[in-house]
Amino acid sequence: MFQLGKTIVSEEIIEKDFLCNLSACKGACCIDGDAGAPLDADEAEILKDIYPKVKPFLRQEGIDAIESQGTYIKTEDDDLETPLIGGADCAYVIFDEKNVALCAIEEAYNQGEVSWKKPVSCHLYPIRVQDYTEFSAVNYHKWQICDDACQLGEELGVPIYKFVKEALIRKFGEDWYMELEKVAETF
Repeated sequence: MFQLGKTIVSEEIIEKDFLCNLSACKGACCIDGDAGAPLDADEAEILKDIYPKVKPFLRQEGIDAIESQGTYIKTEDDDLETPLIGGADCAYVIFDEKNVALCAIEEAYNQGEVSWKKPVSCHLYPIRVQDYTEFSAVNYHKWQICDDACQLGEELGVPIYKFVKEALIRKFGEDWYMELEKVAETF
């Protein structure tokens, strides 16, 4: 672990390789698990605001889940998350012609309907950020469904922090990322 500003960063994001391999996993991170994508309060409000523009991109199951649960949910621990369809798929998940899970929010973004790409927690994956009072912990989240992504990242020599560069800059800023790159050069 090392400190960058008000973050404590796991060395794994520099040492481990990762490159999403959607042809292998089919977007399993959007449909496996038992919780929705973590959201911050600002993102929950954005979801509420953009829902009418995202709705045409959604599957009926997603629309039903969102209209019964809301555009986001609050967990028993008071955390905010995207709602789920039947306790599994993210309500915002859609599928392409090859049955690969995609994000309806990101699809609306790609088609110019909204200016927000998707929750930063999704954009950052496989990095998870845990906010504390004085600092944020930036960690690698290892999940078996991403083994193919780890293998592809290793084959192509793409460390995690480079794979999620855009998301890290979105979350922490350009200066923070440039400092991270300087630390990475010492490894």
